[in-house]
Amino acid sequence: MEHDDQPGGWWNEAVIYQIYPRSFADSDDDGTGDLEGIVGALPYLSDLGVDAIWLSPTQPSPMADFGYDVADYCGIDPVFGTLDGFERLVAATHEAGMRLVMDYVPNHTSDQHPWFTAARSGPEDPKRDWYVWRDPGPDGGPPNNWRAAFSDSPAWTLDDRSGQYYLHLFLSEQPDLNWENPAVREAMADVLRFWMDLGVDGFRADVVHAIGKGQDLPDASEDLAGLPACIFDQGPGTHDAIRLLRRVVDGDEPGVHLLLGETAVFDRGQQLSYLGRGDELHLGFNFLALHTAWEADRWRAELDAAYEGHDAIGAWPTWVLSNHDVPRHRSRYGSDARARAAAVLLLTLRGTPFLYQGEELGLSDAVVPPDRVLDPGGRDGCRAPVPWTRDETGGWGPQSWLPPPPNAAELSVAAQSGDGSSMLEHYRSLLELRRRCDVLRRGTIELLDSPTGTLRYRRSIGGAVNGPTDVEVAINFTDGPVDNAVSPGRTLATSIGESAGPATTTLGADEARVVEVDGLRSGA
Repeated sequence: MEHDDQPGGWWNEAVIYQIYPRSFADSDDDGTGDLEGIVGALPYLSDLGVDAIWLSPTQPSPMADFGYDVADYCGIDPVFGTLDGFERLVAATHEAGMRLVMDYVPNHTSDQHPWFTAARSGPEDPKRDWYVWRDPGPDGGPPNNWRAAFSDSPAWTLDDRSGQYYLHLFLSEQPDLNWENPAVREAMADVLRFWMDLGVDGFRADVVHAIGKGQDLPDASEDLAGLPACIFDQGPGTHDAIRLLRRVVDGDEPGVHLLLGETAVFDRGQQLSYLGRGDELHLGFNFLALHTAWEADRWRAELDAAYEGHDAIGAWPTWVLSNHDVPRHRSRYGSDARARAAAVLLLTLRGTPFLYQGEELGLSDAVVPPDRVLDPGGRDGCRAPVPWTRDETGGWGPQSWLPPPPNAAELSVAAQSGDGSSMLEHYRSLLELRRRCDVLRRGTIELLDSPTGTLRYRRSIGGAVNGPTDVEVAINFTDGPVDNAVSPGRTLATSIGESAGPATTTLGADEARVVEVDGLRSGA
């Protein structure tokens, strides 16, 4: 925890904002967000203070899994716009001083991708070995006991024409690619090169930990047999494949293009293993933090373990509270006060923070009636459209592809902008504080002793050019005030509005505070 600098690139100091394109901004009033809508919202994002945007999939897709079933890796689905429109978005993002990261789906394609159409035509087709095929098991059923995500069903579908099964860790419409095949590796490397040539600054690799299946594909052990196979460690082939992707992304200019991994596993050692020794992922999502309950002891344990693990291999951590796959943290934590405190936590930790569209508005999950449920994974609620205007749909109208989130008018961008007490202005001020303080972007972190129910840590940096050299962050996870929970010092930010003054060491209920303290580290 005592290193001032870490190897990496622009992402080490960046705040990255996830956009789920269908639900972000709609330029043509058809009820579905699009690329031109994102272009129009770039001034909002620039004013918010983020450094990069990450787009969930926009490639052509039958939308069985809303874009994560890719039918053409090098195109744009008409629902979002055109390839020319994507190039305009890249250029406009750069002109606004931000970078653009896009989703990359290496584990599987759509069953309507031309590669799979060819593979399914027969065992002799040259593309057959681009996917994972196996003969039936001894009982005539699936080759092993793996289960698919989103359902309690086998991760195998029988192809009646050939009598073989194909593997799909997700929907049957999402057949898994065979990364043991060198032709697949080269084709998927070419996908990265295609988008980098168009100016993309990096990639978030979907379920990248699962791409190296190997040849044996044994049954899952008894303790794992009922779990989806997409969370399993798929073996050393995954690391070989990720190292290839890293070489492609780095090219001749390491530090320019980001390779970020969705490593959705829940063993910390396994999660960290995909970072390699500086030769695999640049960053990996910390899903253990995403699922940490809003309790001081649990967050302290998570921070301790995460920093110890990353520091041991010279890696840079990430922090995220919400995304398109889990209920929003405002819904999980249960109150605006806690969500405001969580924003302070997220944006003052050492590491790269990720924001999910609408969390800066304090959005909760939408209530989606049964007749409007669309997602096979039950994730519609967190994907509701971002409200921009003060009407009941937030500007999306009755044709919106999903219902609006609760209190859309009151929580809209229009309603919150300029209101100093709003969640939006709270995020803007925190992002501005992070931008003007070197210590919050690059400083060390030291966890400090604190009263029960609170968390306290110090960020320090030597020779800061901008801002203080030492700040303390204290967070009260309880619903009552706690004395002696924060050091005296000049308040730089608080989650509850006006500070009670520089000498106050009491944290209010659900309060998080950032204070400038003297340059002495604890124990010095």
